[in-house]
Amino acid sequence: MEALSREEAWVLEEKYGGHVAPGFEEDRRRLALGEPAAYVIGHQPFLGLTIYLDSHPLIPRPETEWWTEKLITLLSPSSEPLSFLDLCAGSGAIGCAALARLPEARVYFSELDPAHEATIYKNIRENGLDESRAHIGIGDLFAPFSDLKFDVIAANPPYIPSGRALPESVAGYEPHPALFAGEDGLALIRRIAKALPKHLTERGSAWIECDASHAEAALEIFRANGFSGEIMHDQFGKPRVLVLSFA
Repeated sequence: MEALSREEAWVLEEKYGGHVAPGFEEDRRRLALGEPAAYVIGHQPFLGLTIYLDSHPLIPRPETEWWTEKLITLLSPSSEPLSFLDLCAGSGAIGCAALARLPEARVYFSELDPAHEATIYKNIRENGLDESRAHIGIGDLFAPFSDLKFDVIAANPPYIPSGRALPESVAGYEPHPALFAGEDGLALIRRIAKALPKHLTERGSAWIECDASHAEAALEIFRANGFSGEIMHDQFGKPRVLVLSFA
């Protein structure tokens, strides 16, 4: 067999335990066509968890993992009960990390696509997390939880401008509704900002991932809706997440 690419070697190790087996050549073909290795393998690591991708939600990114760890580390010294919402949950990676690291938290998952509900449940169960503290709602943004308020809201919403060209491995395989948000990429940000005052507790905080090129504009949208905040740069030095609270 010819030398393997980095992604082929990852698939071979993660999916086949390092031993060539029936199916590996087909997986190599899938990779050659541009399919992301995480989909070929069927899961992605995230803060020590195995996040399954059975329903093909957005693949959790290292940048999202980075700020999620920052958020959970900030919260973890507290033993006080808190309510945590993973908004636009997709695979539920952010909420699962909260379940794993915040033993006093009640964690809510809000996801628009009903196909991802079973995937979120699988990620809770297969990682041995406390399902009694998890609440999954299917619907548009905050709708599944009506008038509930949350101490922490974490979201990686769609934020890519519709006209932006993406690599085929992203545009050809990952769900477009989880990627694109109108011409300027701020359509979901505007809707979240407008609804957020009703769903965040008085001393709560919201961490909202955003497009690096529109971070300042996104922050101004939240400021116009009564919030103060800052832009946190990710591990690559790019503006990545808005950290918000009531002004």
